[in-house]
Amino acid sequence: MHDRRSGFTPIELLIVTVLIGLLAAIAVPKFASSKERAYDATAVGDLRNLITMSEAYFADYLEYPEDIDQLDYNASPGTVVSRFRRETTDGHRVVHIHIHHEGSPHYFHVEYPVEQIEMRDRS
Repeated sequence: MHDRRSGFTPIELLIVTVLIGLLAAIAVPKFASSKERAYDATAVGDLRNLITMSEAYFADYLEYPEDIDQLDYNASPGTVVSRFRRETTDGHRVVHIHIHHEGSPHYFHVEYPVEQIEMRDRS
């Protein structure tokens, strides 16, 4: 008599389920980290665009814009400019900008043209 099986045993199904769970546990944090980096890259790209637009404004008017409304700026989806104003820092006229993406815990700060772009934690 031949003993024919059809289907999987409960042990086989349990092993496959555990392996899928382990792979998911490895992949999910990497995906979340990738999303955060993508959000930060979007914010930095928008910040660089704002700097370029401010520089073009300076070329036309020989001063930096007082606020963002003087520029033809369209933010990427989810990107928020929380600060944009003209200031004087250490005797230099600068544009002080803070920008972040809603999906990221970081924001980016610059006082252009005297400082480099700096990433900080939002809290």
